[in-house]
Amino acid sequence: MDPESEGPPITTVTPLQQMFASCTGAILTSLMVTPFDVVKIRLQAQNNPFPKGKCFLYSNGLMDHLCVCEEEGNKAWYKKPGRFQGTLDAFLKIIRNEGIKSLWSGLPPTLVMAVPATVIYFTCYDQLTALLRSKLGENESRIPIVAGIMARLGAVTVISPLELIRTKMQSKKFSYEELHRFVSKKVSEDGWISLWRGWAPTILRDVPFSAMYWYNYEVLKKWLCAKSGLYEPTFMINFTSGALSGSFAAVVTLPFDVVKTQKQTQLWIYESQKISMPLQMSTWSIMKNIVAQNGFSGLFTGLIPRLIKIAPACAVMISTYEFGKSFFQKQNAQRQQY
Repeated sequence: MDPESEGPPITTVTPLQQMFASCTGAILTSLMVTPFDVVKIRLQAQNNPFPKGKCFLYSNGLMDHLCVCEEEGNKAWYKKPGRFQGTLDAFLKIIRNEGIKSLWSGLPPTLVMAVPATVIYFTCYDQLTALLRSKLGENESRIPIVAGIMARLGAVTVISPLELIRTKMQSKKFSYEELHRFVSKKVSEDGWISLWRGWAPTILRDVPFSAMYWYNYEVLKKWLCAKSGLYEPTFMINFTSGALSGSFAAVVTLPFDVVKTQKQTQLWIYESQKISMPLQMSTWSIMKNIVAQNGFSGLFTGLIPRLIKIAPACAVMISTYEFGKSFFQKQNAQRQQY
């Protein structure tokens, strides 16, 4: 992204050009990784605890089962649904039972969310990085961490309501009319603040992810450039640095992703069946419950689809973004010559 201090000068890219550069990557990445996101959320959502002796909607990701209770003797119409046995099993069952289009369920709000989120995130990161480098110097190693945290905080806060809607659409199959009724009811009952449900675990997942990602990305990129004897990173250097740094951050922050999914999907389950919500549980309490019921491995449910999603997504997004900026840099340089 930025050359070494002793390298040749690079023409400045404007914030508007940074926004355009990020849009293409956002759209391409969303189309590519949505199926893995759907599978990851289905795997995580099937582990939600449900109250016994009450009506509720249980979803195994393939179909819904309306149950009066789980007590013995009530077997006239209730059949315990099957469960996903893993990533490949989830892919096959979703395609067989719901059709291949279901792997892109929630794509419209994902696209609506991805473009503004990416524009805010990447543009803020580059602008903050440039500002901090002008104040602290080019070689200050903490700059990617601080810029990544600040940019992600802003993007998550703005996009959180759309993230809630996207998660609902991917956790189970239902119509836009049902979604509209659900959102309208929550706003009328609990106010607009209810649309930021899951904000805290999202912050706990995304802010550390952003700090680790950008720090490792910048370090790897400089190291690969030095090994190759280059002042500026190539497309493959950006691609490789993005994939490796994204994979590491994805593994470390996965437990918070599991908690975020459970917090958001349980809201639809309780509200759709008019069941009173339990007292709000903290992120740490939910983690303890997950460990108690599913073991420590429960905190890493959906690890494979998350890695399959994150590694190429980070690689494609950052390399496309850097390519777009490079294109605008050349255009700006040509204009300055005339």
